[in-house]
Amino acid sequence: MKKIISTLALAVGVICTASAQYENTTIKIGQKAPELAYPNPAGKTMKLSEINKGRLVLLDFWASWCGPCRHANPGLVKMYNEYSKKKIKGAKNGFTVVSFSLDVAKESWVKAIAADGLSWPYQMSDLNPAQWHSAACPLYGLQFIPQAFLIDPNGKIIGKYNTAEQAEQDIAKLVE
Repeated sequence: MKKIISTLALAVGVICTASAQYENTTIKIGQKAPELAYPNPAGKTMKLSEINKGRLVLLDFWASWCGPCRHANPGLVKMYNEYSKKKIKGAKNGFTVVSFSLDVAKESWVKAIAADGLSWPYQMSDLNPAQWHSAACPLYGLQFIPQAFLIDPNGKIIGKYNTAEQAEQDIAKLVE
């Protein structure tokens, strides 16, 4: 039993260290956010550029099967509830979250949205059966999730984070 626990602890430590040391070099601060146009759970295609017009957007990459993502969702919900009602400098349409899921099964994705209380209207996924081969992965340099990007009302990346919660200080600075 001790061997199993030790092995598990070592594996978790290696994974956490690897993701903590990873820096996304694909996305640069100041660059235009790559376009995402994917369906929501109802099948309606949503475009990031349309959602983003005049709005500060926190783009969060996650999946129902991702333990760290699900663990971070309560903080993301709290952040959305707090900042979506506030005036944001330079963002006439305020603040929102756009969630992109790397899920494969629609049922799992929809259940996780409901279970975690992800109440914002902007949920999208291509439900790619090869998860990490989603077209969004190379566009945003994704090698792990969760991962998030803060996009200003003009469509430029102004922050990149290993978790969405790390964006809170930057969002708070933009509140009027």
